[in-house]
Amino acid sequence: MRRVGARLPDRVGHPDPARRRSASRLGDRALIPQDASGEASTAGGGLWGFPAPAADRAATVLVVAHLLVAWAITLSGFLLAAAVVAFAIGRWLSPQPLSASFRPPMRLAVAYLVLLLAAILASPDWSASWRSASEIFNFTTLALVLVLIRGERAVRWLVDALILSGGAIAAAGLAQIALGFGDLERRIRGPFSHYMTFAGFLLLLDLMLVARLLERRRRDAATGPTAWLDRLPLAWIVLALINTALFASLTRNAWVALVLALTVLVALARPRRMVLAPVVVWVFLIVAPVPVVARALSIADLTDSSSYDRICMVQAGLRMVGERPLLGVGPDQVKRIYPLYRHPTAPRLLIPHLHNSYLQLAAERGIPALAVMMGLLGGTAVVAARGFRRRGRDADLHLGVLGALVAFGIAALFENNWGDTEVQRLLLGLIALPYALAASEESR
Repeated sequence: MRRVGARLPDRVGHPDPARRRSASRLGDRALIPQDASGEASTAGGGLWGFPAPAADRAATVLVVAHLLVAWAITLSGFLLAAAVVAFAIGRWLSPQPLSASFRPPMRLAVAYLVLLLAAILASPDWSASWRSASEIFNFTTLALVLVLIRGERAVRWLVDALILSGGAIAAAGLAQIALGFGDLERRIRGPFSHYMTFAGFLLLLDLMLVARLLERRRRDAATGPTAWLDRLPLAWIVLALINTALFASLTRNAWVALVLALTVLVALARPRRMVLAPVVVWVFLIVAPVPVVARALSIADLTDSSSYDRICMVQAGLRMVGERPLLGVGPDQVKRIYPLYRHPTAPRLLIPHLHNSYLQLAAERGIPALAVMMGLLGGTAVVAARGFRRRGRDADLHLGVLGALVAFGIAALFENNWGDTEVQRLLLGLIALPYALAASEESR
């Protein structure tokens, strides 16, 4: 009797870690309550033999896949919708409370979406503005990544997969040079529909990779399949591809954002290397092709027609905000009414947007919506900075998210990258990561 009583807990609960790992390798069936016949029981959160954890795993795979194919909006949206359905099934079978770490971003997200709906209803042409309600669907990326990506290992696996996909996207863009792309009239754009979306997407992944390399020596190498980018040759190859594609895209807002965000990352992680900044600038001016250098120098040229056009857009956007500061002129209405607010000397009569995410959001939906959006970005930056200061194994992940947010925030001054569905979904996924890491630390 003593022997049976001593062995019974091992057979049922596997309290020993080695036994628990062995049981997990046998498959989910070892963890599903079973009846006498060996069939899965509905007790313990299962239904019709379908355990709730399996639904969560399916939702996790789908939400990761939708980020990896973000360049194909239709396919990405289909995968995201399937992830939402799988997640809903999992929560119906096994309800779980929301972690306290997730509440701040979720509250801000809900406030942002409520203000979006209010701006649509207050729009002079609400039937046209209603198309912007699709942004609610994009925000499910934030919610799903928050809840499904758990712990440092899962976060690192997701980041590695995204960075490797960024290398493939960059390679596809560089391959277009052989097809005659590469000048201002035909800029490379990879699998995306627009070169600025291409550059904005790669910009975020570039900062995640740079942070990984800067913090490599401060942490132990990750183990298992999450250690792809701990193999330095692969990491440097991907870094070279992404940065070459960024410069070849001739997208100035991405260049400015990259330089300033890199300065922030190096100042935080390797402050002594800041003395090399002038050397890097001189090497760039000597080595970079003439069209790239000329394009870079044109950033400070206010007589450039593109730069002057953006100044005129700022003036028009400020007039829109001044007239309707609370709920804006209505989503998707800026491009329709721009001629009414346009400066007489503006080069273009019609524009798709104001080439400034902050001004575009304030003009379309009002100052409160802009404040909530900046609160979401700023709050995440604070959480990421705190996580980096702890200097744990996940310091590179926190630093990468912080760098990506800085880069996005700077690029948003010159381009409506918040309005790009592909960039927004990736950014929302990255925003969730510091909170997911904080929740795993709380659970430990």
